[in-house]
Amino acid sequence: MTDVALRPSPEPAGLATAVAGALGRRALVLVGMMGAGKSSVGRRLAARMGLPFVDADNEIEAAAGMSIPDIFEAHGEDYFRAGEARVIGRLLADGPRVIATGGGAFMNPGTRALIAERGVSVWLDAEIDVLLRRIRRRSDRPLMKTADPEATLARLIAERYPVYAEATLTVQSRDVPHDVIVDEIVAALAGHLGVARPVPVAAPSEGPQAVVNDGQHVQKGSAP
Repeated sequence: MTDVALRPSPEPAGLATAVAGALGRRALVLVGMMGAGKSSVGRRLAARMGLPFVDADNEIEAAAGMSIPDIFEAHGEDYFRAGEARVIGRLLADGPRVIATGGGAFMNPGTRALIAERGVSVWLDAEIDVLLRRIRRRSDRPLMKTADPEATLARLIAERYPVYAEATLTVQSRDVPHDVIVDEIVAALAGHLGVARPVPVAAPSEGPQAVVNDGQHVQKGSAP
């Protein structure tokens, strides 16, 4: 099945491309809670901007040779967080790209400082009910394997949202088509980076058309 990210974009490609160019050597880093849509939105955003996409969690699993739940079970969260920080540091050094980070990555002060130095961060802010609906579709969230997932999520939100708010930009994640969120991220980035929306060039017309002649508004082919 064709990925939605590969379909023609509703956003004029010029703006997204201009935003990618304005990033220079910086990465675009998506932060937020599990279930906020960082990976699914990130893939589409990267395709829109013509940049590579990397999921930090996938990179951690590849480096460790085991799944994140297995890393947690075998070595604990501290071990995982140390590896996560190393992987994100490497990804940030690899040039412009869209990086989706794990929910706890931005909580590391060193990682946060490195992201600020080498990237532009976007927080995908989502309400707890949205997150719960999405998280319940998957069973591979180590931090949610508790007797009361909702209470655990509420605690994590209370701890993490004030830190996520330090991101460069914030875009609301909600139950709308992914391309809507991508549009909003591109627009927010354009505003932050001072990128103007390209002005479409009108196709020439054979019929009469309005022109400006020394400040007067006249019809083509008519006497001024």
